[in-house]
Amino acid sequence: FLSVTEDLVRRRAEHNNCEMYLDKWCRDLKILYLQNNLIPKIENVGKLKKLEYLNVALNNIERIENLEGCEELKKLDLTANFIGELSSIEALKCNIHLKELFLVGNPCTEFEGYRQFVVATLHQLKCLDSKEIERSERIQALQNYPEVKQKIREQEQAYLLKRAREKEEGQRRMQERKDKKKTQMESKLGCDRRTAGYCYLSPDSLQNTENHQAEGDREQEMWKTVEDDEDRRFWEEPTPYTPESRLETHRYIEEKRRAKDNIRESKKREKPLWTLVTAEGKVLNVNVPKLHFSLRDDEENNQIILDLAVYRHLDTSLIDVDVQPTYIRVLVKGKPFQLVLPEEVKPDSSSAKRSQTTGHLVVSMPKAKEIILVKQKVSMSIKDSDCNTLQKNARRSVQVEKLEADPSKYSFPDVTKIIQEKERIGQGPISLQAEKITVTKKSYVDFENNEDVPPLI
Repeated sequence: FLSVTEDLVRRRAEHNNCEMYLDKWCRDLKILYLQNNLIPKIENVGKLKKLEYLNVALNNIERIENLEGCEELKKLDLTANFIGELSSIEALKCNIHLKELFLVGNPCTEFEGYRQFVVATLHQLKCLDSKEIERSERIQALQNYPEVKQKIREQEQAYLLKRAREKEEGQRRMQERKDKKKTQMESKLGCDRRTAGYCYLSPDSLQNTENHQAEGDREQEMWKTVEDDEDRRFWEEPTPYTPESRLETHRYIEEKRRAKDNIRESKKREKPLWTLVTAEGKVLNVNVPKLHFSLRDDEENNQIILDLAVYRHLDTSLIDVDVQPTYIRVLVKGKPFQLVLPEEVKPDSSSAKRSQTTGHLVVSMPKAKEIILVKQKVSMSIKDSDCNTLQKNARRSVQVEKLEADPSKYSFPDVTKIIQEKERIGQGPISLQAEKITVTKKSYVDFENNEDVPPLI
């Protein structure tokens, strides 16, 4: 339950700019709403000298008290409380400016002579429970005041005895509920321990583990059913309308709300385990943040470019880029984006940039395999050649280009550079030597063949 504290008054103040000065105790406050707060007692409002309207409806107030200091009080709303001591309204005689009083929904309104007693006690009232007080009604109430007052006292005594029994019953019910909840928690804890112990009985047996898991699921379903039955019994069970029952209902609702909040928070704290690499070592394509992207092969610069449409207003500190030779991984607020690359790249030479206009993340990844263009091979061939001029070696350079275009298709070496042109005479194969000898024979005209002379070779 709540009590009227300085902090509560500060939060509920509608006038005075919702400000409250501790040294002045908010003396200029005129309207104060404190309804539906389970307040059991009116207190700490006596210093509000200029307070004109106080609303404390739907609380657990049983007496009217501590309002003497509210000198300017004109309207008091006590609707749906538990005021049974009707004689406590005599404390409002000091509030000479009080014009309106609301007591509907309180047990005292069921007393015989209730309205007559209030009208005769509080002469300054103009309206009671939204009904204006006529002059004739006041005169009659004053005439019957002694008899009505005696009846009210007797009914108050009976009500106080009834309230004493209700308090005892309420405390007993609350204690029983606490004991029952404690027993259920102990039983559930023991059940959880047994379920956890099943996991270590036979870890090598898959069938046994599945059976234990199924048994644990059945026990959880059983506990959920028990909780649902308890919730249904709580709301369907008839209970007396008392401050204790209202307080018990409020606590029950708070427990349910906290349990749901705890479950929600635990789910937030549990980060999902995303599978990025399989057990066999295969890298998977993953897009948990569900971002648009494009992967482009920049052949001119021999690199691969990834354009990832990161949220425009996302802080760069929440982005983590990891480039590997065969894949790239980007964590966006802890959510992984992973993409397998079509070709191996150089992680050390890669760079990541962020667009200031669109917020996109652009990652440039140079390829690991160098590409040598045809023009570069031709220039190297010309540089290493022994020829003196480009015109003289044009045909040979073209042949070298063809041989080096795809070396895997040719298994013989280039013999054009092994022997220079001037050194071939007399050192070649026999056919070439015979050809040269024939030419020599034809060059001598006076040569005579003597058959008696043996051949030179």
